[in-house]
Amino acid sequence: MPKVTQQHMDARRKQILDAARRCFLRDGFHSTSMQDLFAEAQLSAGAVYRHFTSKDEMILAIAEENMRDVLDITLAVAANRQGRSMGEAVAELLDVIRVKSAEEDVAGLAVLVWGEAMRNPSLARELDRLMGGIRANLVTLVRDHQENGGLPVEVTAEAIASTMLSILPGYILQVALFDPAVVAGVPEAVRALWPGPADR
Repeated sequence: MPKVTQQHMDARRKQILDAARRCFLRDGFHSTSMQDLFAEAQLSAGAVYRHFTSKDEMILAIAEENMRDVLDITLAVAANRQGRSMGEAVAELLDVIRVKSAEEDVAGLAVLVWGEAMRNPSLARELDRLMGGIRANLVTLVRDHQENGGLPVEVTAEAIASTMLSILPGYILQVALFDPAVVAGVPEAVRALWPGPADR
């Protein structure tokens, strides 16, 4: 029997997750059965279970994929901070969310995941871990701005980073629910609100 390549395994995993996204967006998590997922992916139960043992595993995988680009951007910003304003960093996150939402309805899935996390402790822990990574990277950038006089020092870097991170859920919710024109100017507004670079 020929050996299954990693490329084939990755493609099959993507096929399953793409099907799961369509089902979850159409019917919600609880109304989607594993049988629905098998049918949507056009795969046997065995083929799906080889990658995911439950819907919860799929939901966790989708949540992680949705946030990976955001986490990667904050990591890159934290590693290469010279001349990067806080507004630019946050606006870049918003731009990624907008693009990914147009391609994969990331915003709609995020809202579903948040609701599910209220009753699913393992999902809540995973979201906390992912958001913690994003927050830690923003804290690094905030400290640069505080050291260079761009942000107040009487408030902790952690509190400022958490405040700026609070913009993301509101933006995501509006992208999910409203016409794109409603939030079209938000990234530029964020750049204008926090224009100062962290010169080193």
